[in-house]
Amino acid sequence: MTQMQVLNMDLEKPTLEQSQENGLAPTSLEESLESTGSKRARRRRWPWLLAFCLMVAAAYALLIYMGQADKIEAWKTRLTQMIVAAYEMLPRPGQGTTERGQTPGKPGSGSQTAAPPAPRAAPPVPVVTTAVKQGNMGIYLTGLGSVTAFNTVTVRPRVDGQVIKVAFQEGQIVRQGDLLAEIDPRPFQVQRGQAEGQLAKDTAQLQNAKVDLERYKVLLAQDSVAKQQLDTQIALVNQYDGVIKSDQAQIDNAKLQLTYSRITAPITGRIGLRLVDPGNVVRANDPTNGLAVITQGQPMAVVFNIPEDDLPQVLKKVRSGQHLTVEAYDRNLKNKLATGTLLTIDNQIDPNTGTVKCKAVFPNEDDALFPNQFVNARLLVDTKKDTSIVPSAAIQRSPQGTFVYVVKDDSAVEMRSVVVGPSEGEAVAIEQGLAPGEVVVIEGVDKLQRGTIVAARMTGASNAKGNQ
Repeated sequence: MTQMQVLNMDLEKPTLEQSQENGLAPTSLEESLESTGSKRARRRRWPWLLAFCLMVAAAYALLIYMGQADKIEAWKTRLTQMIVAAYEMLPRPGQGTTERGQTPGKPGSGSQTAAPPAPRAAPPVPVVTTAVKQGNMGIYLTGLGSVTAFNTVTVRPRVDGQVIKVAFQEGQIVRQGDLLAEIDPRPFQVQRGQAEGQLAKDTAQLQNAKVDLERYKVLLAQDSVAKQQLDTQIALVNQYDGVIKSDQAQIDNAKLQLTYSRITAPITGRIGLRLVDPGNVVRANDPTNGLAVITQGQPMAVVFNIPEDDLPQVLKKVRSGQHLTVEAYDRNLKNKLATGTLLTIDNQIDPNTGTVKCKAVFPNEDDALFPNQFVNARLLVDTKKDTSIVPSAAIQRSPQGTFVYVVKDDSAVEMRSVVVGPSEGEAVAIEQGLAPGEVVVIEGVDKLQRGTIVAARMTGASNAKGNQ
């Protein structure tokens, strides 16, 4: 050993001892030499790595300068791969290699691999659950329908004349007999005066003819006149009687025209928009023009269709005397407008659609239904009592059938096959497979398997609908 090597060992010895006291340096000479060699190797590799990076950057700049734009993207990828490979070649702290390529360990123990960590338990899957409810589930038949008024009247004038007054407001509820409009009555008043004058004249002639008849009877008893003259006088009296009746009919006709000049409401209902303004001349029974339209709003009818396959079930209920409930919903089938009862069923099936018309009656006290309004009619034909009800989101389907995820007491889920019954909105009746009170998953089912541990959050109230 040369003098310089001895001197270097003497200089390094205090440092190693001091490091051992602080718990930071290796505890043996072999480990100290290996650590020193690893550091020197890293120092020797840094200049080469720096030179390599400079060469790659120079090549990249040269490509840009020469206009080799088509090769830049390929060089970008290669540059990235080479830098990553060079970085992987650098030793990590605590992972230096000995000259034999082995990972340093304790003296005399050779290469040693750390034990793998114990597997961690999977965290519970968060889900939303609800309890199975027990209640009554209604079975409905849904059909498209339209609202139809029981009575609709177009008010038309029955005499000719000029409209001098309109006595209603558009959209007003009118009662039967209320004045709606008035036509100028003066022409009819004149006609009545003429008829009354003619009646007075003919009445006087009748009285004179009756007096002459009495004279002829006395004269005939005295054999002073011929029998023919008496018969002629009797015929004249009868003739005047007929004239009197005709005059009276003329008077009655004039009074009727005066009555028709006052147009009144024929039914009770809501009147529509005014079709004729005051000052217009109208004609009697004009088929094109009317004054207004009145529709009876209470009660109101709904005509809807049901499939012909469901007709026997409905007829059985109707023939037994049951009053089937019908609910009218809006176009989106979300808001219930009114509740009524089935009135009658049509006497034939439409061969084009395979449906039959049904007519239901609604009290419509709140005027929720309007004539010609489009509605969805739902006919209640049966009710399943005390059945298990779950939200439709809980039902899952697979090639083997329908099933639900049931949360057990140990927070593990179970896949359970169920038999699905009728549905109502977002609620589904379960005929077999579930009992009331069990907890089923309604959200988060995509991450579940048999036996998965879940962190369940119960909903405030079940979405299942039913009469509890």
